[in-house]
Amino acid sequence: MERKNVYNFAAGPSTMPQSVLEKAAAELLNYHGSGMSVMEMSHRSAAFQEIFDKAKNTFRELMKVPDSHEILLLQGGATLQFAAVAMNLLAGGEADYAVTGRFSGRAAEEAKKYGTVHIAFDSSSTGHDRIPKQEELRLTDGAKYFYYCANNTIYGTEWQYVPETVSPLVCDMSSDILTRRVDFSRYALVYAGAQKNMAPAGLTVVIVRKDLAGHELPFTPEMMSYDAMIRSDSMLNTPPCWCIYMLSLVLDWVKESGGVEAMHERALARSALLYDVLDESRLFIPHAQKDSRSLMNVTFSTGRKELDAEFVAGAAARGLVSVKGHKSTGGMRASLYNAMPLEGAAKLADYMREFEAEHV
Repeated sequence: MERKNVYNFAAGPSTMPQSVLEKAAAELLNYHGSGMSVMEMSHRSAAFQEIFDKAKNTFRELMKVPDSHEILLLQGGATLQFAAVAMNLLAGGEADYAVTGRFSGRAAEEAKKYGTVHIAFDSSSTGHDRIPKQEELRLTDGAKYFYYCANNTIYGTEWQYVPETVSPLVCDMSSDILTRRVDFSRYALVYAGAQKNMAPAGLTVVIVRKDLAGHELPFTPEMMSYDAMIRSDSMLNTPPCWCIYMLSLVLDWVKESGGVEAMHERALARSALLYDVLDESRLFIPHAQKDSRSLMNVTFSTGRKELDAEFVAGAAARGLVSVKGHKSTGGMRASLYNAMPLEGAAKLADYMREFEAEHV
């Protein structure tokens, strides 16, 4: 069965590589001669253990995760990590949070339940249109960690540098994981929801420095304890088996496609097609400031709700779907994750020029 000829710019769950979906479909009823689907087999079986180990090992290889860090494949979404991070690492102390969008703001509010939160930077006064410069960060002596969200999907901003801090770094990389090289030795913890660049919704990858585990608050639920999850190798209960299988397939695709470096080059090329239009436009207004622009989520508007709605409808009619902006911001948002072909971004750029020519 052929896929409908559309380009899916949704922010998540988002488009996945076609070859990955085809392989999953081919193996759906009978995985490697087992007579079972991955969705049916025991997570304690040898067949699933092989899938699980391969996913972890390939992730470690692709992202060059050092042995000092454990890779956990967990449930609960990135949102559960808002509390888990604070319960395990803050534990009644103080931490610095940079609020550059909705999700880092929610993470800061959640952390306040388990310790003292200092807001090192807050871009809400300008509509979260930029990332702070290093010198703008108001850091706290003795902070347990510094928390930030690498890419802000709603507003289309992305950190283009790693903050310099004395305290350990904690980062939500949900929407730009696997799109650039990461020096994990600089991080205490990185986590990422899978539904943008890695797998279907339902899986969260956590990369945590092993020596930081085991110091959680005494009332921390066992399912949110990094120490418990490390000791059980993410199998304290039944893990999200299908999502882990899909993660393994996506990681193979990334590896076969040239690795993380190739993904980064593709991200630069895709986003440049749209930003070139925005920089020359007399109609479209980009949301993010130039030095803070995301390679993953390009956000813009015409400044008129009715014209934005016309653009979105016209895009959908051309097979360019899910370009409507988040409900809190309006306008348009084109999400350009790893599986988005360059052709998709090119077709959207062509439509933007066409639309502008008709309305200016």
